[in-house]
Amino acid sequence: MPSDLEAPFYLDMATSAVAAGKIQLAVARGEEIPRGWIINAEGRHTTDPREYRKGGALLPLGGSEGYKGSGLAAMVEVLCGLLTGLGFGVEPTGRHNDGCFMAVFNVAAFRPLSDFKREVSEFAHYLKSTPPSEGSSGVFYPGEVEYLREQKRRREGIEVEDATWDRLRALADGYKLAAELGLS
Repeated sequence: MPSDLEAPFYLDMATSAVAAGKIQLAVARGEEIPRGWIINAEGRHTTDPREYRKGGALLPLGGSEGYKGSGLAAMVEVLCGLLTGLGFGVEPTGRHNDGCFMAVFNVAAFRPLSDFKREVSEFAHYLKSTPPSEGSSGVFYPGEVEYLREQKRRREGIEVEDATWDRLRALADGYKLAAELGLS
């Protein structure tokens, strides 16, 4: 959303309990995942991330009341997968299943853009003024956590686990770029 904020106000999220990329990252790191992220091929909860690619499924957001999350996920899948023609679910046909849907609005067609930007900023500050729940590190508006993470990574670098680094090195070797990139 256009705003007067330093960090962007946007939402990029999975409609499941967690994004599939976090499952793959746990596999690469050899880590277990929290219960409630996926079920295995038999429909049982599991903490083994490898079960996802063996016929398991991501659980919907919303925990035990996930019917709202599964309804939202179904609609997003229609817009991102079916509307784009890139498929849905686990696609044995080989379609990418990584579609994206974006809606773009000309705010100025509805109201003055400067007023809208100011009010989005005011709304973000209103959200941030909400007392955090017990155990929470704070209240963030959509996009703020990612912005803060980007700023930290610009200062400190990006941590890459060994399994991913090894894959990148092998890829560079395969393209004969390892020496040029300092990865040999």
